[in-house]
Amino acid sequence: MRIAAAGLALIAVLAAACTEARAQDKAQRIYMVTWRGVTDVERGFQNYLSERGIKTEYIVRDAGQDPGKLPGFVAEIKRLRPDLVYTWGTTATLGIAGSVDDVDSTRHVTDIPIVFTLVAAPLGARLVKSAKASGRNLTGVSHVADIRAQLAAIRAYRPFRRLGVLYNAAEENSQAGVRALREQARSESFELIERTFATDAQGKPVAAGIEALVHALKAAGAEWLYLGPDSFLFTQIGRVAASARAARLPTFATTQAVADAPGVLMGLVSNYVSVGQFTAYKAEKILRGAPPQAIPVETLARFSLVVQMEAARELDFLPPLAMFNYAEIR
Repeated sequence: MRIAAAGLALIAVLAAACTEARAQDKAQRIYMVTWRGVTDVERGFQNYLSERGIKTEYIVRDAGQDPGKLPGFVAEIKRLRPDLVYTWGTTATLGIAGSVDDVDSTRHVTDIPIVFTLVAAPLGARLVKSAKASGRNLTGVSHVADIRAQLAAIRAYRPFRRLGVLYNAAEENSQAGVRALREQARSESFELIERTFATDAQGKPVAAGIEALVHALKAAGAEWLYLGPDSFLFTQIGRVAASARAARLPTFATTQAVADAPGVLMGLVSNYVSVGQFTAYKAEKILRGAPPQAIPVETLARFSLVVQMEAARELDFLPPLAMFNYAEIR
């Protein structure tokens, strides 16, 4: 009887091993919701999972910065039942998952794991109540440095008393960033000068009057122009940067895509490929069985301070010598 029991136990172990092997052979279906096409974030994400030997099948849907497409994606996700949903940015993530204050199983995905990336302020946007554990069917990665570190980086280049910001008031991540700036302005006793992009009859931002807005910030006494995480601003960064140069207003970027744009002076940013890899690290945990609600929401541990010397020379606004020791000078 003991031999028979041992034999049954061995069969059970072998059966479990076979089941696990079959699970590993089966491609994991990942439904990817992008906001403005495929970026280096997605490339970093996919390369990481490939290098880890995880077989994947990707279903990629791009919103093209149109939130009206998101309900259709939700319906498709519910029909296809992928193993994981990937969302890029605050607006897309809110549209797919809902906020902690407004989540509805009929309008949002509530029973499939979600991993988000490039969300500037997960707490400020009310995606999670705590970064330690979301308590929901999602986790993810933020790409923006702490606001105090950003302001310290600006002051290390050149101190200021008045900071200007131009943003899209219809975008939640932009609003969250400005709320953080207001709070810090009160704490650190500097003046925050705000301007918002013009909007059309539907409340959507439009490019009309960008030059006038930037010059108005300069006329109001802004000593720097803060370029926060803002998808609409990114689409107009060429005009914004050119206007700032014409007004002799130095610019500070919080995201890699904006910091890389010609004419932007400096930025404290995270590398997009690294953000994608870190997001994939969390996705791997989920695909291997970890509950997303228990996986912390985090940012990268390291950021890059980028300075564009062409812009610095044009503005006659060269960085202090000490900054050459640690900044990425381009």
